[in-house]
Amino acid sequence: MWGLLLAVTAFAPSVGLSLGAPSASVLGLAPGSTLAPHSSLTQPSTKANETSEQHVRLRVIKKKKIIVKKRKKLRQPGPSATARPLVTTNPAKTLPVPEKQEPGCPPLGLESLRVSDSQLEASSSQSFGLGPHRGRLNIQSGLEDGDLYDGAWCAEQQDTEPWFQVDAKNPVRFSGIVTQGRNSVWRYDWVTSYKVQFSNDSQTWWKSKNHSSGMDMVFPANSDLETPVLNLLPEPQVARFIRLLPQTWFQEGAPCLRAEILACPVSDPNDLSPEAHTLGSSDSLDFRHHNYKAMRKLMKQVNEQCPNITRIYSIGKSHQGLKLYVMEMSDQPGEHELGEPEVRYVAGMHGNEALGRELLLLLMQFLCHEFLRGNPRVTRLLTETRIHLLPSMNPDGYETAYHRGSELVGWAEGRWTHQGIDLNHNFADLNTPLWYAEDDGLVPHTVPNHHLPLPTYYTLPNATVAPETWAVIKWMKRIPFVLSANLHGGELVVSYPFDMTRTPWAARELTPTPDDAVFRWLSTVYAGTNRAMQDTDRRPCHSQDFSLHGNVINGADWHTVPGSMNDFSYLHTNCFEVTVELSCDKFPHEKELPQEWENNKDALLTYLEQVRMGIAGVVRDKDTELGIADAVIAVEGINHDVTTAWGGDYWRLLTPGDYVVTASAEGYHTVRRHCRVTFEEGPVPCNFLLTKTPKQRLRELLAAGAKVPPDLRRKLERLRGQKK
Repeated sequence: MWGLLLAVTAFAPSVGLSLGAPSASVLGLAPGSTLAPHSSLTQPSTKANETSEQHVRLRVIKKKKIIVKKRKKLRQPGPSATARPLVTTNPAKTLPVPEKQEPGCPPLGLESLRVSDSQLEASSSQSFGLGPHRGRLNIQSGLEDGDLYDGAWCAEQQDTEPWFQVDAKNPVRFSGIVTQGRNSVWRYDWVTSYKVQFSNDSQTWWKSKNHSSGMDMVFPANSDLETPVLNLLPEPQVARFIRLLPQTWFQEGAPCLRAEILACPVSDPNDLSPEAHTLGSSDSLDFRHHNYKAMRKLMKQVNEQCPNITRIYSIGKSHQGLKLYVMEMSDQPGEHELGEPEVRYVAGMHGNEALGRELLLLLMQFLCHEFLRGNPRVTRLLTETRIHLLPSMNPDGYETAYHRGSELVGWAEGRWTHQGIDLNHNFADLNTPLWYAEDDGLVPHTVPNHHLPLPTYYTLPNATVAPETWAVIKWMKRIPFVLSANLHGGELVVSYPFDMTRTPWAARELTPTPDDAVFRWLSTVYAGTNRAMQDTDRRPCHSQDFSLHGNVINGADWHTVPGSMNDFSYLHTNCFEVTVELSCDKFPHEKELPQEWENNKDALLTYLEQVRMGIAGVVRDKDTELGIADAVIAVEGINHDVTTAWGGDYWRLLTPGDYVVTASAEGYHTVRRHCRVTFEEGPVPCNFLLTKTPKQRLRELLAAGAKVPPDLRRKLERLRGQKK
């Protein structure tokens, strides 16, 4: 859907000049010129025969480079055009916007939902789905316009003085506004200029003024649907309420906007106002956003602080040559211990979804600090588990998003790799060949139900496979991962495989795996220990209320994702992986990171501990007692098998119950045994001793040039007699 949205936006009609649209004379631009997000806007004086000399910033696009030219323009005054008949005919000149605007205050919380629906009001709304509660930065609409989940606040067409109001609940220092147009595939609605008012009681209002003229400030707004535009106030204002008053908007459109308000808290020495919601954490961690260089530095610091339980390694490079660093945490870093499961967290698959990256950097700091303090929970976790943390799978995309900043990156910038590849659609589609084989009755006797090979087309030199994807695939093959979570952002829900619908071309369809019970358990564990997901007063992020189903959903029943990492991990390796959508805000402000850490800290730890759920053991040769690699572990009634690692150890995630488990290996007799998984903390030991078949023993003896012992000779003769 996002690709379609961007394509439609790219071919949107040019901004026209009529009632409801900003004229070139009003915005101080020559006809046909492009309004830059931070360009200096001027409006003509209405004095007769007055000639004004003004600096006009033009944004010239040439050969994909943006060249900003500054020239003096001598022009005659023209008639002012406004969106509303009641606007004065002598609009105030606007203050030139600085060359580079740096938001000094954090967001009030419209996007992150810290601002509740009750704090948002408007002069009018076209419908409930276009009410003020939908005027949140980056909010996404439903598939159909006109439903309860539309993509902005929109005033009624006949509203001659529209306004959008935010109640901060306490006096704050307002410093800036970020706006977007309406998120829609079918409509083109955005505000192109607005004024700002403030109040302490919602009755008496004052406006932001131009310093030089003393007139009302008119701020330039948007020129498309999605690009966020920041305007800093010429002077910060302390107030409780803020109003945005659209002045002009896109031709033939409506005054529609999505917004975020930048505001700093102010001291309240008399404690007259209710205490505002506090964002904080008692953990002494580095709560900042980290670019590539800062991330490497932080990981090195953690390694130096805890050298005995950490190891940093790289699994490959991005298209632009940035390394994909992994932090390993275990009591024996660098080696696979027999019987110790391997787990991983992956973040930053989409570069603009930055929260997962920071949570993993916080997690590695926390585990290090708590291990040094002797925290028994962390100590056991690092002693019994080998943890791998990949904070940035798409470092190129993240650097793009980081450069834009948390409030200005928008919904999609930085999502893709530098090559323009969506990594969550870039893994091999193993679902389709498996389902075809199942339909033909070939699974599992002819076609295996696990460790499906890569399709030939996927390995061709001209295959569109990102280097980041190949790096993760090789990583999956090298380490016997058991459990994983893929950390994303933009919603609050945990989705589990399959991610791809079984019916071809179906947009959504419930498509469970044979291990549906396990995946639902894993998803519920994370959702059930995530503070934000368990907040009963929380409103939905965008257009779906996942809380109605416990904040978990089958991925394909949400929207189909062919080539997802979750599906690939399940069908190509032993690893069970879910996707965690961590927050409504893909790139939260760093001031919100402490609260996001508290929302997810216990969930991150509890999810890792689920690797103990089920059975585990070692498959050994009865004669040599050596482990057997690649032995197949099958559970009766579940059409998906796992295999042993090179030392013969295995882990099979299962929910509580009684199971019949079979171990088999080439050249060995199959062994079956009953294993009971209880609600008590596991895993339940379920070991196997396999005996070589007579043919295998003969094959090994002949290869070694040894004599065939009498007992083996008699067994082989009996086998030949049975065949006759």
